[in-house]
Amino acid sequence: MKSGLANKSPLVARHGRVWGLLTGLLLALTTPMAGSMGDLRPPSEFARHNRLSPISGSPEQILVNTLLEIQGNRLDSALRHVDALVQQNPNFKLAHLIRGDLLMARANPLNSFGGGADASASGQIEDFREEARVRLQRHLEKPPEGKLPKYLLNMQAEQKHAVVVDTGKSRLYLFENNHGEPRLVSDYYVSIGKAGDEKVREGDQKTPLGVYFVTSNLPVEKLTDFYGVGAYPLNYPNEWDKRQGKNGHGIWLHGVPRDTYSRAPKASNGCVVLTNPDMTDLGRKLQSGLTPVVIGRNLEWVDPQALRSQRERFKGEIEDWRRDWESLDTDSYLSHYSRSFVADGQNFNAFSTQKRQVNAGKTSLKVAVSEVSFFQFPGKENIMVVTFKQDYRSNNLNNVMRKRQYWQLENSRWRIIYEGTA
Repeated sequence: MKSGLANKSPLVARHGRVWGLLTGLLLALTTPMAGSMGDLRPPSEFARHNRLSPISGSPEQILVNTLLEIQGNRLDSALRHVDALVQQNPNFKLAHLIRGDLLMARANPLNSFGGGADASASGQIEDFREEARVRLQRHLEKPPEGKLPKYLLNMQAEQKHAVVVDTGKSRLYLFENNHGEPRLVSDYYVSIGKAGDEKVREGDQKTPLGVYFVTSNLPVEKLTDFYGVGAYPLNYPNEWDKRQGKNGHGIWLHGVPRDTYSRAPKASNGCVVLTNPDMTDLGRKLQSGLTPVVIGRNLEWVDPQALRSQRERFKGEIEDWRRDWESLDTDSYLSHYSRSFVADGQNFNAFSTQKRQVNAGKTSLKVAVSEVSFFQFPGKENIMVVTFKQDYRSNNLNNVMRKRQYWQLENSRWRIIYEGTA
């Protein structure tokens, strides 16, 4: 009985075991599992229906098309694609590895990804395999259509964009502020910490999880080549991190050295790292002091109407706080603060004593709140980060300031656990 390979091309017939490991990887990604994002076509059918024009598209699209051609045993076509890819991006090491394997397959059978590489490079091969997997996964498991990350509850008008990072998928999503509604406009492959996520201490090589803000733009002239085309520091550790005893510093969004196209999915010391072309593109959208960067693991996507409903409810909480403060009813005002409130060295008791003393000297008070944004902590549905402009006018003091608060859901009621300048 003839083998099923007998009807394949001569190259495939001679090397039927080529890319065995990669084929298994593709099959694993397209096998429906509990919690998957819907039924997916088998890889061969996916390739037939989603093949790009021969050598077009972004580097990632060409790479994915190359992998699908390999999985479909169209190795000559795969080689043409990867040749174009390395010509376009000579520093794309994963593409060079794939090209090397395809060329080696002409002379020797290969039954594993990177089978043509030196055995001493096994650790690097595993990194390349994981990069191939997560890049392909992005094309097989796109965000659910019509849904949004549950964390982007309210963007104020000056915030032109918001960033959401999914550490579980090595993906960064860029959202545009479309008249108050977030709209997905781009997504990028990223590397995170070598040891994964949920940073706790200095040097643990993990990427933090939480809600952060871009604090500045470090231009290339002030950086070593390690950071590529630019770097954007985040405010880690934020006030909530410090409250949890977390420490460390220097968590940035940044690029890669010029001799590198991309890094493995887990390759940084805790930063979120993009390719230089992607960092250049993203950098144009980032605003120092304004752009939120929400970092979570395995993001939760919800219907926009659910976001709108929660947005309106929480706006009501903020308005109740503002109105009770303005009323000079100190007991009502303090009812919005948690007993575990701590800020500027004051606990709740010290804070409440001070507020009673201050209000005793007031005969009139007006508090206006504008430019309000609030975002939910990923993985912590009971924590909200609120930032706004506060215009305070009283009989003996007037000031305008940017304020940040952290609210926590306690016994079905939102209460403030931190308050300070932003």
